[in-house]
Amino acid sequence: MHALLRFLRTNGFDGAPEPVDIAEGRETLRWIPGVSGAEGWAKVVPEGGLRAFARFLRRYHDATEGFALSDRSPWAFRSGPAAPGEVICHGDFGPWNVVWRSEAPMGLLDFDFAGPGDRMLDIAYALEYVAPFCPDDEAIRWRAYPAPPDRGSRMSIFAEAYGITDTSGLVDTVIERQELDIHHVRSLAARGFDPQRSWVREGQLEALAERVRWSNEHRALFE
Repeated sequence: MHALLRFLRTNGFDGAPEPVDIAEGRETLRWIPGVSGAEGWAKVVPEGGLRAFARFLRRYHDATEGFALSDRSPWAFRSGPAAPGEVICHGDFGPWNVVWRSEAPMGLLDFDFAGPGDRMLDIAYALEYVAPFCPDDEAIRWRAYPAPPDRGSRMSIFAEAYGITDTSGLVDTVIERQELDIHHVRSLAARGFDPQRSWVREGQLEALAERVRWSNEHRALFE
C-alpha cells in the first residue's frame, strides 16, 4: 500500500496520504485536512459535488497507470500486477472515504481493498452509493437527500463527468458489483478477517443479498 501511495504522489495525484512509517504493527500516514466519514454523504448530493466525485475517481485511476511491484506481494483479493488495460482500483470508493474541503474532494483514504482490476469495478461501486441503489426512505434518512433522487439522471451525470461515453449495461454492472461484494465478504471472513467474520456470523450476507434483489426489482428507476 505504501508503495502505491508513494507512486500516486509522484505521478501527480496529490490526494493520496503521504506514508510516514510502519513500526511495531502501527501504520502512520500524514494527516489530510478536511472532513470525511458520514459528512461525505451530503457532499455528493448536489450535481457539482457528484461531478467532482466522478472526476476525482478518474484522476485517481489515471494516476495508477504504470504502477508495478517488484515482487508478487498479494493484494486483498488477488496477486500480481495489473494486466494491460487495468488500473489499481481503490476497492472502497465511497463518499465516506474521500476528504472534502467545502465542496471539493481533496484526499482519498482507506486503501485496504486496493488492487488491480477493471476501472468499472470502482465506477460501479461508487454508483451504487451515489445514484443511489437503495430505497427512497434510506436515501433521505441516511444519505442526506432532501427528496427522492432522480437516479437515472445522477448515473448519467456521473458517467459524463468520469468520461464514460457508453452507459449501456451500466445498471447490470452495478448489480454484478453488488454480487461481488458478497463474495468478497465471504472470502475475507473465511480467511479470519474482521469485521467481515462478524458480519457473516450476524447474518449480514442476507442483507447484502437483499440489496441485489432490490436493485433487480427496481432497475426501471435507473434506466
